[in-house]
Amino acid sequence: MSRIPEAEQVSAERYRPPVGHATTTVQQHILQEQKRFPGASGEFSWLLSGITLATKMIQAKVRQAALTDILGEHGEVNVQGEVQQKLDVYANDVLMRCLASRASLGVLASEENEHPLIVPNASPSAKYAVIFDPLDGSSNIDTAVSVGTTFSILCRPAGSDDRDVTSWVLQPGVKQVAAGYVVYGSSTILVYSAGNGVHGFTLDPAIGAYMLTHENIRMPAQGKYYSVNEARCDSFPAGYRKYLDRLRGGGLGREYGSRYIGSMVADVHRTLLKGGVFLYPPTAEHPGGKLRLLYEANPIAFVIEQAGGQAIDGQRRILDIQPQSIHQRTPLAIGSRVEIEALRQCLQEA
Repeated sequence: MSRIPEAEQVSAERYRPPVGHATTTVQQHILQEQKRFPGASGEFSWLLSGITLATKMIQAKVRQAALTDILGEHGEVNVQGEVQQKLDVYANDVLMRCLASRASLGVLASEENEHPLIVPNASPSAKYAVIFDPLDGSSNIDTAVSVGTTFSILCRPAGSDDRDVTSWVLQPGVKQVAAGYVVYGSSTILVYSAGNGVHGFTLDPAIGAYMLTHENIRMPAQGKYYSVNEARCDSFPAGYRKYLDRLRGGGLGREYGSRYIGSMVADVHRTLLKGGVFLYPPTAEHPGGKLRLLYEANPIAFVIEQAGGQAIDGQRRILDIQPQSIHQRTPLAIGSRVEIEALRQCLQEA
């Protein structure tokens, strides 16, 4: 066998891509994640592609809202008793249309609809349900404040009837197989978890793809911001008021700053990246809380826990709550370990 001349020998080195150069799309990442599941058929990645497509369409409409006469109220009141915005209706329709073509999806449930819907094109072996809030914070859209979409994916319960849609949806959050949210702000960012950490993707408008920019997000053990609507503070239970006094007074070993946007997804996203705590306590007007357990609290809690944080309703872990109704509401506190443990202590002492 002939030998390579010494002058022509080249030592092999590992290729290292340029720092900060995102080359992994969300579709590639989902396919890689799917390999962890024996017998994976591609149904899950195809389902998630429906969500990513819909959110691209929503972000385009959000950015053009003032130019295309889609700002303001739609004129209808949804099942929550809230006046629908034009963008609420658009976002809901887009998600429904993009997901209804996925044969592996059997049931869709939206915060905007009174009842869950059976997907007409579902295969007899359809095994997934998707629950979503199409446009969180849409009342802020007229003032160019960040808004978002939340989503939750559940598997069909064993032994459930094809038309028993309630059993598909009324499952505790710990049963979620994936969940996430999209923030439509200065950039459009998709954050999701399929039970193996939390990953963030930024939409590159030049190529129309979500690119991996935040791999394996981990929350700091303690942050430096708290996020709550302090205008309602006088109607919070005593334990929450005591907790806020501790935060303001340096009782957790540092001084905290207040940050509150008023769009839940935007406030949660900052808390995920920077640590601290986001609170939506019960009030005199809403003693059972105001956020929806299935559409908002469960997907957010799933992401936060996967990133090392905690999510509670003041007494219980959010993901352990057994839902009793489709539009059930709940208080919500999510945050870093130090802040949530301190909240638990204040609520127990009150």
